[in-house]
Amino acid sequence: MIVIDNTIVSEHLLEKKFVCDLNACKGQCCVEGDSGAPLEDNETAQLDEHLDVILPYLPEEGKQAITEQGAYVVDFENELTTPLVDGKHCAYTYFEKGIAKCGIEKASKEHGFDFNKPISCYLYPVRITKFKDYDAVNYDQWSICRSACSCGEQLNVPVYQFLKKPLIKKYGIKWYEQLHLANELKKQQD
Repeated sequence: MIVIDNTIVSEHLLEKKFVCDLNACKGQCCVEGDSGAPLEDNETAQLDEHLDVILPYLPEEGKQAITEQGAYVVDFENELTTPLVDGKHCAYTYFEKGIAKCGIEKASKEHGFDFNKPISCYLYPVRITKFKDYDAVNYDQWSICRSACSCGEQLNVPVYQFLKKPLIKKYGIKWYEQLHLANELKKQQD
């Protein structure tokens, strides 16, 4: 484990290789799972603020789920998440050529607002568990991401490098630079 500020980071972020391969996985992380995308408190305000701009990018079933359940819900673990369509995929998902994509991200790109998708989605396959005094930053290995692991191995891209932008968005550039330095020191020791 690597300690940086108020985080404890799994060394898997340095050791494991990962590059998303949407053509292979078809965006299954937006479809599979027990609940919607985890949301941080400030993200609910972002959804409220931009919902009218996001809705036109969603299929009718997504719009209906949001109308019935709200822009966000509290799931079975008592956490804020995006709502699901019929208990299946995220309500903010649309499908293009059989690939699940994010309507929030598309609306953000086309309308220029800063909230491009929930940070939990942007950071995937990293999952953050918040504790009282620190965040645990872990790599979540999921069978639907086998192609991303293979692609990452072929390109020799560690998880933390693949996720540079979202990690910087979450924790800042200085935090990321410390993680990179930890990686360089680890390489020298190996």
